[in-house]
Amino acid sequence: MEPTGPVEDDPNLTDKKFRGNPTKSFRSREPLRIIGEVKDWQGYSPEAIKAMKEGLERLSRLGVEPLDD
Repeated sequence: MEPTGPVEDDPNLTDKKFRGNPTKSFRSREPLRIIGEVKDWQGYSPEAIKAMKEGLERLSRLGVEPLDD
């Protein structure tokens, strides 16, 4: 994807979870131009998805709310 306007580091990840934005996570209020297609992407296994959901449920029970600046 290619931005058509300004982008900023995603505050939910950058410097709050992963210093320096190694995940290359960004936000933009402008549309993104599609410039290619990933054809060999492998999704997460059902077990990994289950573990992620259980982790989110555990955090919710602990009162941890998602960041959304």
